Amino acid sequence: MAPFGRDLELAVIEGNAIHKLVFPCRRIPGGWVKAETAERIMVQPTHWRAWIR
Repeated sequence: MAPFGRDLELAVIEGNAIHKLVFPCRRIPGGWVKAETAERIMVQPTHWRAWIR
């Protein structure tokens, strides 16, 4: 399970392909936000790893 309070790189499945998101995300209770703006995003990630700047 992804940690809270850390910038993460997320991957999602669209159709038959896995795509990584091009911006850092943070897990919050009940979902995800863009790390830099705190804008809520509606994703169901399949993979995650630490965001490397």
